[in-house]
Amino acid sequence: MGSRPDFSYVAKLMADSSRAAMLDALLRLDGLPANELARKANISLQTASGHLAKLVEGNLISVEKYGRHRYFRIASPDVAQAIEKLTIIAPAQRINSLKEFSRAEKVRIARTCYDHLAGKLGVSLTEAFLEKGYLVEGEVDFLVTDKGEKFFREFKIDLDALRNKRRYFARKCLDWSERRYHLAGSLGNAVLIRLLDLHWIEKLPDRAVRVTKKGRDGLYESLGITSE
Repeated sequence: MGSRPDFSYVAKLMADSSRAAMLDALLRLDGLPANELARKANISLQTASGHLAKLVEGNLISVEKYGRHRYFRIASPDVAQAIEKLTIIAPAQRINSLKEFSRAEKVRIARTCYDHLAGKLGVSLTEAFLEKGYLVEGEVDFLVTDKGEKFFREFKIDLDALRNKRRYFARKCLDWSERRYHLAGSLGNAVLIRLLDLHWIEKLPDRAVRVTKKGRDGLYESLGITSE
């Protein structure tokens, strides 16, 4: 009994609705200050500070200081993936307004999942990589083929540098809204960064992502993807 990790401790930290709201907000890669997280959770700054201290102590989030300001982030990709996996089995939240429906639809179509693309766009990209033979599915990871090595290098992604990082390279991540896999890991992150650098996509509030006009043309020409 004492030899196994105490996941009940982590579960209790995540179980509070205010802390869950803040963790969800932090699934974007950029850090957020305490006052913004308090607003996301609809609680006072004082109450948010107490919750954030518990999350930092539990190693679910980290804090960085820039002068007088402090920014909070998800502690690691493993934490982000654990939260995303819980989302898959969680019941859907009730939508009570047109504004909530519009936000939910934007997130379903394209969003960031910590540091990689998710939603319909993330799944479509991954399936295009598979159909063109750039990736093949393994049991828990995607594998880059010889064709894929050539494609990603031509797409200005340094695969050797990504493989040397201390994290998963091309992890399969089950998408909670599409119920299919999208590409995570260091390669998934590199694809997201490259699409942002090319101005093919742009970030919106609440982790949503929008494909630009340039991106619609580029995704169709390079991968045959038609985006919404």
